[in-house]
Amino acid sequence: MDNVTVRQGESATLSLTPAYGTVTSSEDRCIEEPAQHASNPTVYHNSFERIPGGQEKCTVDNRVTRVAWLNRSTILYAGNDKWCLDPRVVLLTNTKTQYSIEIQNVDVYDEGPYTCSVQTDNHPKTSRVHLIVQVSPKIIEISSDISINEGSNISLTCIATGRPEPTVTWRHISPTAVGFMSEDEYLEIQGITRAQSGDYECSASNDVAAPVVRRVKVTVNYPPYISEAKSTGVAVGQKGTLQCEASAVPSAEFQWYKDDKRLVGGQKRVKVENRPFLSKLIFFNVSEHDYGNYTCVASNNLGHTNASITLFAPGAVSEVNNGTSRRAGCIWLLPLLILHLLLKF
Repeated sequence: MDNVTVRQGESATLSLTPAYGTVTSSEDRCIEEPAQHASNPTVYHNSFERIPGGQEKCTVDNRVTRVAWLNRSTILYAGNDKWCLDPRVVLLTNTKTQYSIEIQNVDVYDEGPYTCSVQTDNHPKTSRVHLIVQVSPKIIEISSDISINEGSNISLTCIATGRPEPTVTWRHISPTAVGFMSEDEYLEIQGITRAQSGDYECSASNDVAAPVVRRVKVTVNYPPYISEAKSTGVAVGQKGTLQCEASAVPSAEFQWYKDDKRLVGGQKRVKVENRPFLSKLIFFNVSEHDYGNYTCVASNNLGHTNASITLFAPGAVSEVNNGTSRRAGCIWLLPLLILHLLLKF
């Protein structure tokens, strides 16, 4: 018995013998063959020929007296008479050399054996073909978007159907991602890190049609981390800015302090400007009173961190460094002076 493959939704053409296999096999659509046909040899013989394009035909000759197409025990067509109630099954050709039917809009329940039966010289013979219906892949279940704390474990699920059974793969949509993370319906990640946040793509493929793709967004929460906090030198009377950058999910909230006093926006000479990952402390007219150490605090519901930033007058750091060098030089000369005094006395 030959196998014939057709995709779901296409048409199948059968020629006197279950040729191209797309006849509906649902018994509630077709009339069962009457009992008298079992003893009356109205069911037949054929020869089988494959036609380009996935069709097959059953050829007949002048010796043939009766022809029919059957799906299992159900008669679809006997000669020109339609026995099946399914409107998708139609007669294409009934000549002395060919007997063909077509099954339109093939579905999975049409899969199965089909028989082309002919009767010649009172000797019925049959040929059979097995119809295989292919179905494009379809993702029927996938995990929802998820938000999880760093260090936790996650499991993503992607269930797909199709005929043949589709291959399911997972990959991380990220510039640093390389290849597939999983070639299975399930993706397990132990101790997830912030670098593993982003979109995860599930792909289902079975070569019947283009792969089906769905995505899941994974958000990894973590406490703030201050990535940049740089001291700044500004002259008196000029505009100055202290800047504090922090990475965090959810975004960090920023606060500024000087000597345990919190600085808030709305003051005449100082403004606090906050963005999701950046905070600026802006001085419109720097005075001597403004110089000193400031503390930037970044926090979210997972924790907090801080950094010390200095606003200084230009050259102040250089002078401090020079002073330190001079003090170091004096300490280096001290042993020589003591030795000189001892030798003198």
